Amino acid sequence: MSAPMKPLKTWGHLAARRRKPSEYEIVSTKLLWHTRDSEQPWEVGHTGFMADFYRKYRNQSPITHEDWDGFRDPDELVYRTYNILQDGQETYVEGLLDQHNSEGHDKGLAPEWTAALVQLYTPSRYLLHTIQMASAYLVHMAPASTIANCAAFQAADSLRWLSNVAYRTAELGLAHPSIGFGERERELWEELPVWQGFRELMERQLTTFDWAEAFVALNVVAKPAFDEVVLRQLGLSARRHGDTLHSLLAEAALRDSERSRRWTSALVAHMSEVDANLPQLTEWVAKWQPLADTAIRAYGEEIPENAEAADNAIGAVKAFQRQLGLGS
Repeated sequence: MSAPMKPLKTWGHLAARRRKPSEYEIVSTKLLWHTRDSEQPWEVGHTGFMADFYRKYRNQSPITHEDWDGFRDPDELVYRTYNILQDGQETYVEGLLDQHNSEGHDKGLAPEWTAALVQLYTPSRYLLHTIQMASAYLVHMAPASTIANCAAFQAADSLRWLSNVAYRTAELGLAHPSIGFGERERELWEELPVWQGFRELMERQLTTFDWAEAFVALNVVAKPAFDEVVLRQLGLSARRHGDTLHSLLAEAALRDSERSRRWTSALVAHMSEVDANLPQLTEWVAKWQPLADTAIRAYGEEIPENAEAADNAIGAVKAFQRQLGLGS
């Protein structure tokens, strides 16, 4: 008769670490059931559309790694801690809104600046929605749950700021009812030249199905472009026009962007552990960056009182890429 098996002290995939696993490790690692078999990602319908889709665009991606589950979020966020963090962020944002509303801040904005906000700010909720959708795609296609979780939090960040833009659109409309806030945002997004570079960039990104290229196009190129010109450079111009509320909201949004860049840097570093991946990653950056340059220039050159907005934004995006080892 064989001896009884000795019970494990923790989950099998965490036992090798020979220490008590953290909350992050317990609730974040090896959660994806459809990565168990690279040939049969779906346990039913092995020849169905979705099984073929995952095989082609995730399992057969040119970016490979023997241990995708070895990736770790540098912030080690879990759903519980993310909500605690963002509850604090929202408390701060609500405080800004309440304080500036009580002071009649919006009514004191100059006409030339409110005209700029109608074109350059309130339609940005459509751009934020594309970033949200693109992040959600990575949630579904990522080869490890630790990657999917980071993308999920990024999608939630985008939804949060999309909601804040919608809220500000309503507030600005109440303060300036004759300007057109909340009336033509979709039309402006679809037709105004200032947005067409970002529209093309994001529409092409949203139809890029290889999970790794979709990640590079979004997190290494498109999202940094948005961060640098729509958030940072427009926020700088807002301060110069006396719109301290907008500038402070932009700075708060950039704190989420900094967290996004941390996990992006960590994932690129994880990918770069395989020497053959680096040329492909670099090629993708070179493919997508011209679209981002066009988007930034079309937008940045319209930002008032900020003649260097486009150059500064493009320079910042390329500096980030160089930090990743992917820039020229």
